[in-house]
Amino acid sequence: MPAEIDLSVPQICEVQMTTTVNISPTSPLGVADHTLFVCKTCASVWQDGKRLGESGGEKLLSQLQQLAQDWDLRDEFPIKEVECMSACNRSCVVAFAAKGKLTYLFGDLAVDGSASAVLECASQYYAKANGLLPWSERPEALKKGILAKIPPLS
Repeated sequence: MPAEIDLSVPQICEVQMTTTVNISPTSPLGVADHTLFVCKTCASVWQDGKRLGESGGEKLLSQLQQLAQDWDLRDEFPIKEVECMSACNRSCVVAFAAKGKLTYLFGDLAVDGSASAVLECASQYYAKANGLLPWSERPEALKKGILAKIPPLS
């Protein structure tokens, strides 16, 4: 025989939960967490469904990592490789993202010669509270080829 449940008496249940929430979009030092994303699949050569050799994106990533060794923001603005950023017809592609800031997606970057401009623009992005990068202030290599300017989540 199934047990009967008395639904006329409210059941009281106390649960204590402890949750840690990062309320501020900034780190303890007051600096937003930033990331420079680099598509490593950009400008690939394909044959029979397989990528041949080193892609343009991998070359750009390598150049950025090399230059970033002497970049004053290397610890605050990590460079992360991405398998694909779905802008294949506009390669090479990078993005700047940070909590509480606009996100930018740039394409049409030359494999050779744009790495220093990317880090320069990343420094400008880092310095702006909202991440806004006016066209006139961007390095020449990032004045063209903007694919998206995405509003912050907050």
